[in-house]
Amino acid sequence: MMFDTFAMVDWSGGNDTGPEERKDAIWACIARGGIAEPPKYLRNRQVAEDWLAGLIEAEALAGRRLCLGFDFPFGYPQGFARALTGSADPLGVWAWIEARLQDGPRANTRFDLAGEINLALGGGKGPFWFNGLGREIDGLTRTRDGYANPFPERRAAEERAKGTFTCWQMGGAGAVGGQVMTGLAVLQRLRRRFAGQVAVWPFEPLDRPVAFVEIWPSLLEQVVKARTGPGDIRDAVQVQVVAEALSRLAPAQLQEMLDIDAPEEGWILGLGHEDALATAAGALQPPPLRNDCFALPAGVDWTPVDAALALLRERLRPVTGGETLDVTAALGRVLAGPVTARRSNPPLPNTAVDGYGFAGPAPEGPQALPLAEGRAAAGLAFDGVVPPGHALRILTGAALPEGVDTVVLDEDVSVGQGQVAFHGPLKRGANTRKAGEDVAEGDEILPESRVLTPADLALLSAVGVGQVRVRAPLKVGVLSTGDEIVDPGGAAAPGQIYDANRPMLLAMLERFGFVPVDLGRVPDDRATLRARLDTAAGEVQAVLTSGGASAGDEDHVSALLRESGALAEWRIALKPGRPLALGMWDGVLPVFGLPGNPVAAMVCTLIFARPALGLLAGRGWEEPWSVEVPAAFQKNKKPGRREYLRARLRDGKAEVFKSEGSGRISGLSWAEGLVELGDGGREVKPGDMVRFLPFPAFGL
Repeated sequence: MMFDTFAMVDWSGGNDTGPEERKDAIWACIARGGIAEPPKYLRNRQVAEDWLAGLIEAEALAGRRLCLGFDFPFGYPQGFARALTGSADPLGVWAWIEARLQDGPRANTRFDLAGEINLALGGGKGPFWFNGLGREIDGLTRTRDGYANPFPERRAAEERAKGTFTCWQMGGAGAVGGQVMTGLAVLQRLRRRFAGQVAVWPFEPLDRPVAFVEIWPSLLEQVVKARTGPGDIRDAVQVQVVAEALSRLAPAQLQEMLDIDAPEEGWILGLGHEDALATAAGALQPPPLRNDCFALPAGVDWTPVDAALALLRERLRPVTGGETLDVTAALGRVLAGPVTARRSNPPLPNTAVDGYGFAGPAPEGPQALPLAEGRAAAGLAFDGVVPPGHALRILTGAALPEGVDTVVLDEDVSVGQGQVAFHGPLKRGANTRKAGEDVAEGDEILPESRVLTPADLALLSAVGVGQVRVRAPLKVGVLSTGDEIVDPGGAAAPGQIYDANRPMLLAMLERFGFVPVDLGRVPDDRATLRARLDTAAGEVQAVLTSGGASAGDEDHVSALLRESGALAEWRIALKPGRPLALGMWDGVLPVFGLPGNPVAAMVCTLIFARPALGLLAGRGWEEPWSVEVPAAFQKNKKPGRREYLRARLRDGKAEVFKSEGSGRISGLSWAEGLVELGDGGREVKPGDMVRFLPFPAFGL
């Protein structure tokens, strides 16, 4: 069983720690696809239990499988469970403790419960020790003096894992006994609340949507130490490191770690696989010499294009409000809800041709019918009934009078002497339309998220819809960053470059159907950038920046988003354009940090920003259409990155720009689209079929 979401929890058996974030509290972190959310501070066990329940409910609603890890033992050393409950089932111990432990934000009875167990099982001398209260507790000593343990001191997992502590110590430095009791009580309540949805590893088969697993962050001690900077809270760092590492493991790696037989004591997930965990966590290793300008720094993983797109699709939701417009003013707007027909089209049975109507069918052979007086025309109903055996002059679009259900074409008749003559046979209903044949009253004619076209306006009008509820246009700001950038046409000092990105991105947004907002440019100054983003939060609903999305000293976009606690910084397995910073400024403003190179900025905008902005605008996820065409070029592509080549069609074949250099902006103007080469290696020869995405497929 593999998982979509990994949430790791650093537990605490202590009292409420207050509203300010601090160490020795409960911390949690969620990761999906190798990307972690900011760690979550949980001030006490009641807050933590509520948060965990909410997470389980949310993941179930989203249809995702959840792996929940906790840093305390799930079982006691061999023999304890049977002595306490009469059964070797460790989950029986969970239920026993939960039924007896009283626990609140300011106090709990864990020390008293330890003394009760000692009196029952160890003559008051063990297995638990250390009384941390100001009063004496019968059966629980303050120190190890006179201590005698009838059970093993450690589980097999703790004998193997470095730095672990015995579960029998209830207080003092390194104590985990209190964490075990308070933690197991919470987990037992969650098992009962979500009965049938939770499996506990390694005691139960992992065939349910939620798994509880035991973790030990010190398995990744070197990574945690390297990631913990001045002012960082270690507890927060280590749950993030573990969550990221587990979510990056290949399914086969994770399955190997889960394949453990420990039916009574339990086990620590990843124990014995520390190297694989460290690699997944980004442990520092010297990279091989590749002489590749697109190679990533050591310890940084590629994010595949499809994985990045899936995460965007999963996490983004519409942010635009709604308004009601006349149909004539709604072209290009996004429907805020489905639209139903107010009346049928056609509203009545009518004729599809000019001719003569009668009650059919007409048998084979010559026919002659007397003409009734008058005629029926569109918008001019015939006032009367056509007698049986008679015909009536009828024009295209006219409602069928009573006594008419069949029409013969003008071209097939002769008229004279008060009669109309024609040859049969004609089936009943020939050359007529049924009421509602196109659309029936009450039918859904257009779905929510539809971008209205001229044809849609015709359909809406035809079924009587005069006004529609649409989403407000998405306003997207474009901001350039960097001391080296100057506005086109201005004076450029040596080492400076003209801003090609902002005009390009603003124009692309307009073509996409969004409202572009020019936010100008800012120098490499963090305070100025922060102020500009603060201002933008009140003006637009998303921002595209160019430059500053990587991890260098002057990459302030990434740095600011990281400081705000809402950054997903990806190195995309993509050429051109690998750095892409995504974050929420001030918790409300999505920011897409694009590469500074114009070629990479355009490709990332087409592949990532355009569909993501479509979701924000309420249009849904929009895939570009493509065609398979023969290649007019030759290329030996290395595996590992998806590549997009500037290309155009000539004589039905795709030819590519003479240089793949991402600094060759002229190639963007030369091109008419992109050739996409997949993630794997491939040797392309002239005539081989390749995927071509024309720029109009993106709305350009």
